[in-house]
Amino acid sequence: MNSRFHMTRRGMLAATGGLTAAGLFLPRGARAQEARRGGTLRIGHLGGATSDKLDPATFAAGPVVTAMLAVCNNLVEIDASGAAVPELAESYEPDSEARTWTFRLRDGVTFSDGRKVTATDVIASFNHHRGENTISGAKGSLEQVKDIRADGDNVVVFELGSGNADFAYLTSDYHFIIMPANEDGTLDWQSGIGSGGYVIENFEPGVRISLRRRDDYWKPDRAWFDEAILLTINDATARQNALITGEVDVINSPDLATLHLLQRRPGINLVEVTGTAHYTMPMFSDTAPFDDPNVRLALKYAIDRQEILDKVLRGHGQIANDSPIAPANRYYAADLPQHGYDPDRSRYHLKQAGLDSLSVEIAAANAASVGALDMVQLYQQSAIAAGIDLQVKREPDDGYWSNVWLKKPFCVSYWNGRPTEDDMFSLVYAKGAEWNESHWDNARFNELLLTARAELDENLRAEMYHEMQRLVSEDGATIIPIFVNYIDVTSDGIGHGEVASNRFLDGWKAVERWWKA
Repeated sequence: MNSRFHMTRRGMLAATGGLTAAGLFLPRGARAQEARRGGTLRIGHLGGATSDKLDPATFAAGPVVTAMLAVCNNLVEIDASGAAVPELAESYEPDSEARTWTFRLRDGVTFSDGRKVTATDVIASFNHHRGENTISGAKGSLEQVKDIRADGDNVVVFELGSGNADFAYLTSDYHFIIMPANEDGTLDWQSGIGSGGYVIENFEPGVRISLRRRDDYWKPDRAWFDEAILLTINDATARQNALITGEVDVINSPDLATLHLLQRRPGINLVEVTGTAHYTMPMFSDTAPFDDPNVRLALKYAIDRQEILDKVLRGHGQIANDSPIAPANRYYAADLPQHGYDPDRSRYHLKQAGLDSLSVEIAAANAASVGALDMVQLYQQSAIAAGIDLQVKREPDDGYWSNVWLKKPFCVSYWNGRPTEDDMFSLVYAKGAEWNESHWDNARFNELLLTARAELDENLRAEMYHEMQRLVSEDGATIIPIFVNYIDVTSDGIGHGEVASNRFLDGWKAVERWWKA
């Protein structure tokens, strides 16, 4: 499977208006007769919390995202080849400088309450993440958008401050689902209404989300299940037991320590793809002692990445180098010097910071990622040889993302990654970005971010993204030890085609794409 996220010939045809979305929705690698209508899909899902809302501005991860990607559509979606293909958009086209992007909407698509999807709804959906008053974590990704306007009911035009050859990919982000506009132009997210194949029957945050299929869904070869139930099961052992006992049909993020035992059971199938997911440990770069780059480097050299890959992921991933850009990305800098486990070098950087030793606290919970607590405990042990006392603060799973992440100066985090370098960097590493979890601010990096985004010469763009990865790796305030494969586990009763590698559960679209076997 090609997991590289690049504008393929197919995607380029779409981008220039030469390809419509018709006929693109049959799962790759599947035969049409394999899929059949009916049945109930039950997913045991990691990441749910009682604080979950239907507001896409608050989305981080978990069952609410999987549910809302079944209830709603995006302008564009990522297919199994990693290409950006039209979804609600019938076609999309940039101008010669990639500064003006025109999206033509599919005619006749309706929300579940019968209202037609129009350009007004698209504008409200994107503006919900823009402006000073938005609470959206995706705000930083849309700062490049200077204006959004309608050209009739079926055409939306985005004007960017500078060119962005990857803008179509950005519209596939799960925050940017299309929901109805209110009369005043704001977004009606409270109703939970979308143009997707399902409607919400029941929403109990952090417990259960129940969906029912729409009979009038506009995609004839999607939304096969009659119903879908998403259960929050944050404990990995409990998730696996739910699959074994038949309580659920699918789980994501299995316990890697016992995955080999689970695979031996009859009727159990592994769905594993390489992608862009990675574990992170952000440090507030504006808070002592993390405001010293030498302290940050000392902490980076004090972690044994191979041990974490072997013992936490059981080999289901790759070693990372403190940059979020993965081998699956187009401009991955494979030749950067690797930060290996080197206690002596760690002590050197402590000395450069004027320290003989270091004591810091890291907040963690398994809600952050599977094996997060095991990872920081291994880190705690490896750091001793470097003269670092890493104190592990175990946090409650429930509410971790609202009470710990972005609030504690050193914690464990997790990212699914993004299909383009610009999106990942803009969202998490740009100055002032809502989700800049390390508060990092590097002038050269911020300058390159804008320049690379608009650069249409592939070679020059590659050079700039290479330098940006080096800056993040060496100066950045985030430890990124490993890239992790996306792993879901299903029972024999579930069928699917070739799955996308941009996130868990077929790009979080398993409810729409999979079927009862």
